Amino acid sequence: MNEPGWERKLVEQLAFESLKEQRRRRRWSIFFKILGFGYVGFILLMVWGWDRGEVAASDGAAHTALVQLDGVIGGGDEVNAEQVILALQAAFDDAGTRGVVLRINSPGGSPVQAGMINDEIRRLRAKHANVPVYAVVEDICASGGYYVAVAADKIFVDKASLVGSIGVRMDGFGFTEAMQKLGVERRLLTAGENKGFLDPFSPQDPKQQDFARQMLGEIHQQFIDVVRKGRGQRLKESPETFSGLVWTGAKSIELGLTDGFGTVDTVARDIIKAEDIRDYTQRQNFAERFAKRFGAETANGFLGAVERFGWK
Repeated sequence: MNEPGWERKLVEQLAFESLKEQRRRRRWSIFFKILGFGYVGFILLMVWGWDRGEVAASDGAAHTALVQLDGVIGGGDEVNAEQVILALQAAFDDAGTRGVVLRINSPGGSPVQAGMINDEIRRLRAKHANVPVYAVVEDICASGGYYVAVAADKIFVDKASLVGSIGVRMDGFGFTEAMQKLGVERRLLTAGENKGFLDPFSPQDPKQQDFARQMLGEIHQQFIDVVRKGRGQRLKESPETFSGLVWTGAKSIELGLTDGFGTVDTVARDIIKAEDIRDYTQRQNFAERFAKRFGAETANGFLGAVERFGWK
């Protein structure tokens, strides 16, 4: 037999469950609204971009054009030849540009990308003989960064800047001994005796090592030729000049690797005589960065699947 007052308890329980369900629905409603707003915001960012890096239309006023190289230089990196060249072309084509300043803060990167930028600077200097180009080094201008800098008329540094690293490297790891200890067998099938060139899971091949050194030496010589061409008689060569060493800004002036102390502001004010600085740097917007990252992750996922199934 039901206890006295069971009807009231049942009504209270039903009311409590109804209240819980209403709260649950309200939370899900808020969640989906936030999700919807986030989706719309993301679409707007994809359409208009987050950081377009566009330069305002020229008004013809005299100014110093700034192009920044901040980070590793590479085809898929924030600093790449395509965007730097677009910025340089826009800077030189502006009738108000009195001089171009390359603000460099780069440890280096791809010799191909750096070489493309160097070549374009030289082409633009020849085309616009009345527009000087100066490189201003902040923290570091090494390897590919210096490869770009030597295309400028002059290079300015801070006394504590790091400059140089005129060399080329190829590195990796070897896992053969670790594999032997773990009892792991490497099974590599190739068509072409050098297709497994410098494979980190196989013993080193002396012939392949010699070939790699020869290839690095060729690229190194290209780098040396570019530096000699850019610095000319200012360069005080020694056995260490092209050894890959890095020097302070103060020492780099003594060695003829750079020309003097200066910043973007001092070069614009005292040398170019145009204190108004306008940034022509081309930057990837949010949509471009997302697309590249998403594309790279998708490609890596696909390649991983291919390797797992042995389609290589």
